[in-house]
Amino acid sequence: MTAFTSCNPASGEVVFTRAAWTPEHLPACVDRLRHARQDWARLDTEARAARMMRLADTLMAHRRSLADLVTLEVGKRTAECLAEIDKSEKLIRYYASLAPSLLQPLAIPTHGSRSGVAFEPLGTVLAIMPWNYPIWQVLRFAVPALMAGNACLVKPAPVVPQCTQLLLDCVRQAGLDVLDIAWIDHDQVEEAIRLSDAMAFTGSTATGRHLAELAGRHLKKTVLELGGSNPFIVLADADVDAAAREAAHSRFRDAGQSCNAAKRMIVVPEIAERFIELFVAEAAALRPGAPTDPATTLSPLTRDDLRAALHHQVQDAVANGATLRLGGTLPAGPGFFYPATVLDHVSPRCRVYREEVFGPVASILRARDEQDAIRLANDTPFGLGATIYSADTERAWTLARQIQAGSVFINRHTSSDLRLPFGGVKDSGYGRELSEFGLYEFVNVKTYWQK
Repeated sequence: MTAFTSCNPASGEVVFTRAAWTPEHLPACVDRLRHARQDWARLDTEARAARMMRLADTLMAHRRSLADLVTLEVGKRTAECLAEIDKSEKLIRYYASLAPSLLQPLAIPTHGSRSGVAFEPLGTVLAIMPWNYPIWQVLRFAVPALMAGNACLVKPAPVVPQCTQLLLDCVRQAGLDVLDIAWIDHDQVEEAIRLSDAMAFTGSTATGRHLAELAGRHLKKTVLELGGSNPFIVLADADVDAAAREAAHSRFRDAGQSCNAAKRMIVVPEIAERFIELFVAEAAALRPGAPTDPATTLSPLTRDDLRAALHHQVQDAVANGATLRLGGTLPAGPGFFYPATVLDHVSPRCRVYREEVFGPVASILRARDEQDAIRLANDTPFGLGATIYSADTERAWTLARQIQAGSVFINRHTSSDLRLPFGGVKDSGYGRELSEFGLYEFVNVKTYWQK
């Protein structure tokens, strides 16, 4: 059985296949990484940083080729794919500049003794990666792990083999031999966890639970970045026009296939009708089409099975009392397209109220008042990000502290910033990526003490 198969989401045709490794390849690869890592870990951080800067240069030399392959296999618009490559380059340069100072040992005085803390690599870190950002997600994990002196073994999503291979080619061209791709099927994952020293995973909550259980059997450190159902709260004093634009941009960018996008629009009575009118207009103006066409503003979904699951969620919502304000109909023709869809009066009876929605479908929840908006925001198993729109920013800060999430944005849609930690709580996972917190996830924080 072919383990890696990519389709063109705009046409539905298969464009590439690749077989999984046979069983002997995995231990040989891990053993090679283990030996390469010994030399890598002995380098000082400035030398590692120089290699990473070379990777940034190589990435940009292949910028258009990488973006074109992401467009082909994921279906995202070319502009969105180019932005992913550019953000990845900034990530590499950020850690290459930051890590050497942050990884320096700390001297800690203890009553005349000589003591301190050193940050040492764990070994080989396995990453099991998703398909929606196949360049950014891999590098978001790998760059800080590599800067800390680890080696990285990446299992890519089955639908993005070509862009993953080109990323590996860039890594090799930059002279880095401490990152490799594990072309393994699902039945080899536990063995990969056993052979590695730690694991990172980005993907669904259900898969994250399973992988955490496997890692627990082998006592491996894990970082899990899982699903999200981010609330976007619009209060009575908000700039409603700006809120509607931001909410629509967040919900429908990348065809709605982002864990950190706004997904549940929570509105108070004073502005509900105005916001919904503007939000629906923004969604209705989106233009589906080929992701390579500059005029396209809504690209197809990556997989047809995800489109079918999304449509079932929409049908369930309507059957349980939600009002379909826009979209909701499977389009005819080739490709995995789904229209921008807006569901109003979403209630706890609807699956979209409690499940993650991965596609261009927005849920509108009507709150009784400000405190009810906070209650609705927290009434979810997820806790990745949240947004509050309000003219009273001090009040918004107070409300933000009541929201159960890894991040809260005020008067801006949720996003990730290299300088700030990214991750969630509850069913959105644990651990952090980005910033110095992401750098310290895969190190041994070792204490030294001398009497």
